[in-house]
Amino acid sequence: MKLSGGGPRVLLLVVIILLAGCAGAVPGGQVSTDTGANGDASTESTVETANGTVEVHYINVGQSVSTLVVGPEGETMLVDTGHYNDDGEYVLRYLQRHDVTRIDHLVTSHNDADHIGGNAALIEYYETEADGIGAVYDPGIAASTQTYAEYLDAVEAHDVTLYETREGDAISFGDVDVDVLGPPEPYLENEARNENSIVLKLTHGETSFLLSGDAEDDQEEYLIDAYGTELQSTVLKAGHHGSSSSSSEPFIDAVRPRAVVISSAYDSQYGHPHDEVLQRLADRSLPTYWTATHGDIVLVSDGSGVSVQTQRDAPTDPLALRDGEPVAPGTSGDVVERARLGGDPIDGEAGSDGDETDETDETDDDTDDTVDDTDGTTGENETSSTDPGAALEVAAINADAAGDDRENLNDEYVVFENTGDDPIEMGGWTVEDEAGRSYEIPSGFTLDAGATVTVRTGSGTDTDTELYWGSSSPVWNNDGDTVMVSNGDGERVLEVTYE
Repeated sequence: MKLSGGGPRVLLLVVIILLAGCAGAVPGGQVSTDTGANGDASTESTVETANGTVEVHYINVGQSVSTLVVGPEGETMLVDTGHYNDDGEYVLRYLQRHDVTRIDHLVTSHNDADHIGGNAALIEYYETEADGIGAVYDPGIAASTQTYAEYLDAVEAHDVTLYETREGDAISFGDVDVDVLGPPEPYLENEARNENSIVLKLTHGETSFLLSGDAEDDQEEYLIDAYGTELQSTVLKAGHHGSSSSSSEPFIDAVRPRAVVISSAYDSQYGHPHDEVLQRLADRSLPTYWTATHGDIVLVSDGSGVSVQTQRDAPTDPLALRDGEPVAPGTSGDVVERARLGGDPIDGEAGSDGDETDETDETDDDTDDTVDDTDGTTGENETSSTDPGAALEVAAINADAAGDDRENLNDEYVVFENTGDDPIEMGGWTVEDEAGRSYEIPSGFTLDAGATVTVRTGSGTDTDTELYWGSSSPVWNNDGDTVMVSNGDGERVLEVTYE
């Protein structure tokens, strides 16, 4: 079954796994409390409009994966539960910290022990101490591990409904379309578990998330052949923890994500994420978020765009991921918005003057896109703010470098100007693009009154008038992007959009 393109979803067609006590219809229960847009517990509903917001939490569980989805009406879906060596401890703690009292849908992408490590413990806890598990979804390929046996024992002991879930099914999740793209019938590659992962595409308005389990080259090839452009998603969770056996170039090009999330350990014994994958992502200038350095990652969609929120501010350039400091699994702490993928600010998030951010007028076709602000006032191309950033303006943007952008990175640049009467101490400030790539201005840098500084994408020696991002690939999108500047306290002081 091909994707319906946002039309009414067909009720999930299921085959019941032959396990005593497992029967029933697809549930549609709700949790008793909602979570706020930053992933923290809230006493108010997250539903602001008819569509509401959807939260996708990529939990930092080390060399494993676990993804929590919270729907517009508070319904919950948990995809995988972490590694067997911690018995789901990090996942359970995270769910308790966020007041998730019921799991409506527990999805097992495949039955490897690093994906079902917490299944038994979570089923036991939610069935005896909380509001239960609505149903469990499983690709139907058994494993010979003790972890798998304990998982099935827990399902049977608590009479939890268990569905064998295959391509063409659709899990009922309120206003959010949840399409099951794999595994196919018949299974691929002699029932290899990785190649027969449950692959989910979640669609909320104009945004979408692709969760590919541990799908490797055979399943990725199948998905491309079966779905083609219908794989396109706003965010891709890299398959198999960033292994080179997944996230092939054709697959990335078919998905065309605006950002990628990788879940693996900082000191992964398998070397995840592999350099080959990071190079593929860098070649496409895809901002990449890694649970090992960003900590818990929460993406919030309002149907038109996605707010990217992480515990730590760390590099998103794929080739610089390992420059970030490791964040231990289970580390507590709030998430903070780092980037925005399309759309307007969620819930009317405002600039520092309390107004929502506006976009610029269309620029000329010249490669040097000069921003017109002849009257010195705050126009459509900038967000005003309090001192000292109020005097900072974008004087020019050159997104399209001469020749091949990748071979001429220093001809891609942004020029900032201090239009005020006082110097601006900008050390520690950050410059970001719409996709979340971030550059920190060197400590001690000051932009004098009336002076300009050019921030070039490539590498070089910093001076009073020239700074170098140090990126190995282009940053600024030739077809339009947003230049965002935040001060050392993380407060947005400037935002300019060009087309």
